[in-house]
Parts: sequence; structure tokens; C-alpha cells
Amino acid sequence: MTKQIKLGAFLPGGGQHIAAWRHPDQPADGATSFEFHKQLAQTAERGLFDAYFLADGLAAPAAGGTEGGSAKVAGFEPVTLFSALAPLTKNIGFIATASTTYEEPYNLARKFASLDLISGGRVGWNVVTTATDAAAHNFNLDTQHPHEYRYQRAAEHVEVVKKLWDSFEDDAFIRDKASGVFFDAQKVHATHHQGKFFKVKGPLNVPRSPQGQPVIVQAGQSESGRALAAATAEVIFTSHQHLHTAQAFYRDIKARARAAGRNPDHVLIMPGVAPFVGRTEEDAQEKYRKITSLIVESDGIALLNGLAGGAINLADYDLDGPLPPLPVTEGMKSRPELIRQIADENNFTIRELYQWVATARGHFTLVGSAEQVADTLQEWFENEAADGFNILPPWLPGGLDDFIELVLPILQQRGLFRTAYEGTTLRENLGLPFAENRHAAQHRAKVA
Repeated sequence: MTKQIKLGAFLPGGGQHIAAWRHPDQPADGATSFEFHKQLAQTAERGLFDAYFLADGLAAPAAGGTEGGSAKVAGFEPVTLFSALAPLTKNIGFIATASTTYEEPYNLARKFASLDLISGGRVGWNVVTTATDAAAHNFNLDTQHPHEYRYQRAAEHVEVVKKLWDSFEDDAFIRDKASGVFFDAQKVHATHHQGKFFKVKGPLNVPRSPQGQPVIVQAGQSESGRALAAATAEVIFTSHQHLHTAQAFYRDIKARARAAGRNPDHVLIMPGVAPFVGRTEEDAQEKYRKITSLIVESDGIALLNGLAGGAINLADYDLDGPLPPLPVTEGMKSRPELIRQIADENNFTIRELYQWVATARGHFTLVGSAEQVADTLQEWFENEAADGFNILPPWLPGGLDDFIELVLPILQQRGLFRTAYEGTTLRENLGLPFAENRHAAQHRAKVA
């Protein structure tokens, strides 16, 4: 089958834009409304999206936090939410964020394996290292761990989790009532991991799902992040403003994956895109102007403070003046660089900068007619910049509805997007192979 665009839907109930909650079509309590999240999941599934994705943080974003915006001060923990949504859907996947810095491999492996079983094999784990002092303060620390420490721990953490997910071979459970044999003890394997950060005996007390293991997702852009992604990730979320930078990232990751002995076709690159879609370009521009006018100044400043690394308070500067030099921190490395790039390329003042990044925090904001949006996605997809996209509707449900009703039919007419799901698991729909159990594979190799 001809290669087609893969699509994730990034759908926080409070909306992407920091002023989304003030939009007349957005439920003000959407961030903590289960009924609204159910509506979003079912709408995204109707649009044939591959997965519903949610980011997550481990601290309330107060002033200077990484989000800014009153509606983002509280929300659902993603695995808990997705466990409730999975039985209400049939095909769409669920990608939940969880931290390698503040969670132990066994607990994380267990809850994701459980969700994968509950959903029938439709789960992905978005691997993050959690880069804020605010989160560190909630876990017995005065300051966050250094950047390299977090990524070294993350690499070993993923290794342990994947070992735990292979504790049971796929046919380990016999459940023969007549003989009284419930499982084959020869097909249960202890982990016996002992490394720099973790000592885990195993086995995990959850069996494998119809897709073998949850899909590994990662979003690091720094050198350490790229190395981790190329070695372990199957889907990579990324942020780019231009085709040429997206192409450079795409080619770099594919080359790194190939060098690591992996099939680069099984490493999907999905840049984030926040679309304002109209029937005409002017219609789209009006939608952008409308939500921009709703930004609370203090929220805009808090957003920039967080994206700049949290070590500067831009309220102390002239908001109609240029962005000052940004301090180097142990937090996020790539996002402050991207914010600097956006400000410099567009000659933005601080106010103009927070108005622009208020939609998608540095992801590509695309304002145009349905044809223009479809043309841009097609250009990136066909020119080694993307295997798909993580769509970030600025407000909900309207931004999601616009994309499904106006853009997807164009992509389908061009043969660029599915008209029906390919399978029932997330791996099948993404075109990724079944995650074979390592112990079964070793046994088969010995027999051969």
C-alpha cells in the first residue's frame, strides 16, 4: 500500500491555546470534564486519527511555570483518563506521558501494560525526563537533576521497562481447567537487571497485549534527546517552524536509527502542527485574531518564562521591546533555543512572541484555508520532513472539527490519508511491526 500520513491528536481538555478556555465554543471546565474528553476521543476516532496524545507535568504551573494559562493549572493524569476512555472507543490509540525521572520502571511498566491490555493493544508511552525545578520540589529535591543525568537514567529506564514487558511470552498462559495448568513456567522470565540507576529482579505481574508491547514515543530535540530517540523510540514528536529544519531533523534521526541497527521506516517522525483552518485564508486569519485577543497578559508572560527555562521573569522587561538574552539552565535545552529563533526570525517583541507561541509553544502554527493547510502537510510529508503530524487544535472542539471536516477530506481525495483503520492495535495502524517477545525470539533462533 502507498505510504500515507499518520496523525496524532494532541487534545488537552482545556485546549492548546493558553486563552482557549475563554473561547465561546470551548467548555470552560474542559480540562477536568470526563464527558468532554470522551467527546474528543470519539470525535478523533471518527476522524480516523492514529492516536489521542496527552502531555503531562508533575507540578501545577504557577507563575513562571512551563504552561501559563489558568485552565492548565489542573487536569487528569493521562493513564487514568485513558483507562476510562479505552472501553468507549474501538480503534484509536492512546499515547500517555510518563516520567523516567520520577517513576520507577516496575510501576510504570505495570500501569502501561495494564492499559495496553484494557485497550486491546492501543497504547503508547511518551517517554519524558521532566525538566522543571517545580516538579523536583514535589519529589524530595531542592533542584532538578542535571540534563545529562536525566537522559542517562532515561535510557536505562526504557531498557528495564521493555525487559519487564517481555516477562511473559505470548503463549505463556494455558489456563487448562481440566489439567489444572494455568501457565507454562518455562515461558515466564525474570528480568535480573542491575545497572547504574536500577536494580530490578522481575518478572512483571502483567501479561503482554495483542500488540506485544506499547509503542515507545519520545520528543527530545537536544543531542541527548536525539540519541535516546534514535536508539529507542518508534514515534518521535518534534517542533519545527520551517521545512528545511524539519528535513534536517528527519534525516538526522533516520541516519542515527540506521546506524543503531534499526529499520528507519519503523521510526516515525511526527512534527507538531497547530492549524487554524478556514474555508478561506481570511476566515482562518479571523479565527487566529479572535483567540489571540483573549490572551491574559500575565498568562502570556508566564508561558514565555517557562519556555525560556524558568530562570528569567520577562515581566521585568518592556513587553513591546525585544526578547532579552535567555539564561542557560539545566531544564529544557531545545525549547529556549526555538523560542529565541522564532523571536529573531520574525523580529518579535516580547508581546508579539507570547501571542504567537500561545497557540502551540513553539510548534508550527499554520493559518490558512483547508487547501493551504493540506498543501503544507503534503509538502512536508513528500519531502522527507515528516511521516505524519501531531495535530494541536488551538481550541476544542471547534479546532478539531475544522481539521476533520475541512482538511481530512482533501488529504483522503489525494490518497494521502486512510479512509478506514488498517487494524485494531496502535502498531497495526501506525504500520509498525508486532513487538516480538525477546525470549521467544531467542528460543526460535536456537532451534533454527
